[in-house]
Amino acid sequence: MARALTDSWTLGGVEIPNRVALAPLAGIGNWFVRLQAKRHGAGLAFSEMVSSHAIHYGNEKTCRELLRVHPEERAHGPVALQLFGNDPEIMRSAAATAARTGVDWIDLNMGCPVPKVCKTGAGAALVRDPARAVELARAAREGSGLPVTVKLRPGLRPGDRHGIELAYRLVEEAGIAGLSIHPRHASQQHRGRPDYDLAKRLVEELPVPVLVSGGLRRPDHIRAVFEHTGAAAVLLARGSLGNPWLFEQVLGRRDEEPTRAEILAELDWVIERAVEHLGEGRAARYLRKFYPWYVERLGEGKALQDALQRAATIAEARAALGIGALAAA
Repeated sequence: MARALTDSWTLGGVEIPNRVALAPLAGIGNWFVRLQAKRHGAGLAFSEMVSSHAIHYGNEKTCRELLRVHPEERAHGPVALQLFGNDPEIMRSAAATAARTGVDWIDLNMGCPVPKVCKTGAGAALVRDPARAVELARAAREGSGLPVTVKLRPGLRPGDRHGIELAYRLVEEAGIAGLSIHPRHASQQHRGRPDYDLAKRLVEELPVPVLVSGGLRRPDHIRAVFEHTGAAAVLLARGSLGNPWLFEQVLGRRDEEPTRAEILAELDWVIERAVEHLGEGRAARYLRKFYPWYVERLGEGKALQDALQRAATIAEARAALGIGALAAA
């Protein structure tokens, strides 16, 4: 039966309006980034990865900011909260706390290649510790009472298939409801061509939905990967940064690139939400990692980029962008 990216589907009993999702983006995917993706068509959004230890021990900043789910975000489709860690009992506790935020399911990060995460025995390190990985997934499911999915990579280095072996165990022994595969090895991080054939094999062999991520930046390529792999859905990550219109393009809702006015209006929306989330002082600093994505789309040069990186206040950043009038409107 033919599938389309615009089709609805279910994962763990949760209804999802289409097959285009925002991937988990470490340090970025807070509530307003997820809401932005959904405003532009994403049927599902994953949170940035959140430390299970920080939740379990009640870190105030983590619980206040990273566990926040906005009502408008919920209204636009399901939310998955991604956790990471290496201790099953702590994961059980953290998942129970996370479930009380109203998220639809728990996603576990077992693919992060960052050394400081792997050194703790979390992230991609878990592909070499399958027994612990299974315990973590089982604990998250039992603690939360929600469906649990896992984000994986094939292995730590080219030729390593420990992550693929783990995928089967997670389904059979931990009862996970779905799997996201980034078919690059951890040592590749975000470089090199993803092995979409490997993703296709998992889709064909696993009895749960498989979502695919990695290298998905252009609408035509994204559609081709969806068709080739047979994945349940595609996860847009870096390609959507500063370009939420990509969701609309992939879903066939628009063909054209955004105008300058649209880009500036979108950035103004992001600035407003960052201030709402963090307050003006912290937002002014936090937004410095967002500005380059939008400046690139505007086709502006180094001068604007430098001015935004130097901006000490939101007012200075808006003045540099020339969007003061938008803010006042």
